[in-house]
Amino acid sequence: MKLKPLGDRIIVKPIKEEEVTESGIILPDTAEKEQKSEGEIVAVGDGERIKDLGLKPGMKVIYGKYGGEEFKENDIEYKILSVAKEEDKSDVFAIFTE
Repeated sequence: MKLKPLGDRIIVKPIKEEEVTESGIILPDTAEKEQKSEGEIVAVGDGERIKDLGLKPGMKVIYGKYGGEEFKENDIEYKILSVAKEEDKSDVFAIFTE
């Protein structure tokens, strides 16, 4: 990807939610799903308020489903998320660690 986010932002490639429940029920696209999503970081900004964001491409994060801005490149969906917003609020809730 040749796009670099500015400031305290990251670009995330969303990981599709499971379309089948544990009991085997297939969920249609119109079904109400959780308000959070998972994604893999593909690019990290240089930081504006936070110089070292502590995030790197390849890390997986949980973010607000309706946060950030969506865009497509080569038919692949991405989201631009803010890591540091006013009043210490962020589109990113957590990172997965091993």
